[in-house]
Amino acid sequence: MSLDTYFRYIEACNHFDPADFLPFYIAGRLVGRVPAAHASALDGRPQLERHADGFALVAGDSFAARSEVIDSLVGDLIAAGLPLRRRKEKFAVVNSWGDEPLAALDRGAVPFFGIKAFGVHLNVFVRTPEGLDMWLGRRSRTKPVAPGQLDNLVAGGQPIGLTLWENLAKEADEEAGIPADLISYAKPVSAVSYRMNADGGSRDDVLFAYDLEVDEAFKPVSHDDEHEAFLRLPLARVIELLQDPHEFKFNVTLVLVDFLVRHGYIAADSPGFLDLVKALRR
Repeated sequence: MSLDTYFRYIEACNHFDPADFLPFYIAGRLVGRVPAAHASALDGRPQLERHADGFALVAGDSFAARSEVIDSLVGDLIAAGLPLRRRKEKFAVVNSWGDEPLAALDRGAVPFFGIKAFGVHLNVFVRTPEGLDMWLGRRSRTKPVAPGQLDNLVAGGQPIGLTLWENLAKEADEEAGIPADLISYAKPVSAVSYRMNADGGSRDDVLFAYDLEVDEAFKPVSHDDEHEAFLRLPLARVIELLQDPHEFKFNVTLVLVDFLVRHGYIAADSPGFLDLVKALRR
């Protein structure tokens, strides 16, 4: 089977042109990139200092001070009509996973500043005599991102102040009604990464993948408005649906391709196999 479709998903998630952006610094560290097209709207802001190659946040040397200043900047930029919004959830501003956060930033402003973001995705599957079935969610048609498209049963951004496990358990309960005793069996298995122009800025994301095997009796229950329906599909059908570029939310395709690799549904002697594995973690 040709891997071309899978490569196209990876390429779409890595359509990023550095020439469209200017470096953004906090505490002397390069933490993101802001759209060059909005440089004139950033010039002269009291919270920013113009550098030769980009912008730096002007703030005190504490986490609290930097968080307060960048939050006031977000408010000013929203008022000026720039492509940011408030989602009332804070992400950590870090260079790499595990770093001490330099500041907290509203999730709705993360793409504008090009800050590295993290998330958790849960592959929920059932083992049958014929192979594997996978549980997927059909996203609500009221969602601003990927309405009506298929998604992992559980997925969510990583807010500041929670461990990955705490966030996974929270999202699992909210989106699929998975109780704490069941989610404790989820296995951390992988991570995929990508960087792309998106949402009036860019996304520089790492998605931590987990697998959870459930039995025949499992039935997901929505406790929020994330999904309008749940589907249990044979993995062969999931592979068929992956041939349609409009069926799945853009980044879940990478998590699913990674699942197919790990569970032996893409043969290691397939032409391009090693390139595919590497490309999932650019």
